[in-house]
Amino acid sequence: MSSTLMDLDRSSGVSINGQSLNIHRSFGGAASVSNLSDVMSSFRPTKLLRREDLKGGRPTPHVLSIDYDDEGELLMTSASDETIQIYNVKEGRHDKSLLSKKYGVKLAKFTHTNSSIIYASTKQNNAIRYLATHDNSFIRYFEGHEGNVTDLAVHPGSDNFISCSQDNTVRLWDTQSKHWQGQLFLRSPFLAAYDPSGMVFGVACPSSGTVLLYDVRKYDKAPFSTIDVLEQCNKIDQQNLVKGWTKLEFSNDGKSLLVGTRGNGHFLLDAFEGTLKAYLHKPAGGTRRQAPGETTPLSNGNAASDPSGFDSSGDCCFAPDGRFIISGSKQDVFVWDSLSPVPDNKVLVPGWTLPDKREAAVVAFNPRFNFFATADQDLLFWLPDPSYMNT
Repeated sequence: MSSTLMDLDRSSGVSINGQSLNIHRSFGGAASVSNLSDVMSSFRPTKLLRREDLKGGRPTPHVLSIDYDDEGELLMTSASDETIQIYNVKEGRHDKSLLSKKYGVKLAKFTHTNSSIIYASTKQNNAIRYLATHDNSFIRYFEGHEGNVTDLAVHPGSDNFISCSQDNTVRLWDTQSKHWQGQLFLRSPFLAAYDPSGMVFGVACPSSGTVLLYDVRKYDKAPFSTIDVLEQCNKIDQQNLVKGWTKLEFSNDGKSLLVGTRGNGHFLLDAFEGTLKAYLHKPAGGTRRQAPGETTPLSNGNAASDPSGFDSSGDCCFAPDGRFIISGSKQDVFVWDSLSPVPDNKVLVPGWTLPDKREAAVVAFNPRFNFFATADQDLLFWLPDPSYMNT
């Protein structure tokens, strides 16, 4: 564990010192801007936000997802105790707690209005819910899935989103209508992602070992490209070619595609050629979470003490520059530089290991600031520490 001093914030919403965190923007022309390449190795855990308001001896809930609003100023989690927690990033404090006891909650995502969100249910039914956070009121239900929803992907520039389900369908939605706008029938379409232009979306089907790429304007046609992960990566990772996929994400430059797994590494693919760029090896192996599609929804409202009963929004992601990839593990956070020379065997070891003794089962990099968050049960904020710069 790093010796960096770290604030501890309870979920009551009171900051330990009342001061804003020293967060710098990732992009722009201001003097405070820091290039990620200059500070990436210096990230350290800076603030711990712990849920200790539970009564009756119930276990501390597990964080299931992390998401940011468009401006990067709000962070939202969904948790196994059927709550949504919202935090102020710049001030480093808890802002709001919302309950979804009747339906459960996972995969909570901001829309392009930071006061409205969508999320998937974990019980009652498989509807996706559209919620106004300012008064905790439902705006709309999106119904139709007959199986557990495994992923939600919000369009980068419009009010559209994609849902994936264990009913072997992918559905395209507009938040202004309760009816789905389009539907694809695929085998195990458990993960989806838009490219940064919003003109292309990908669907990951782990049971066939493929990622299918579609033109948004012609989604009812065959995919214009099929990336065969099974063929590209069969010599590297035999265990996670057709199972255990946890994340699908395009880099912000649109050139790379990340397929995260719960195994010993992640697949970094060329988004245009469909070829393997590198296998991102995790020295400490995967976390204890299951992959989407490998778990069933909770049958009651009790939080399980075993994290393997939950999937999550993923333990890996791109940094905003598209160059760096971070991943959680049972201990420490790993960072890969996609511009590093890749060995002939395509196995790329982490460029840096960011020390922390906690498991990081869910990770998410802020879209606007040099800041990322990790979580298992506790939520942890990470910032560059000048004392570790360039080490």
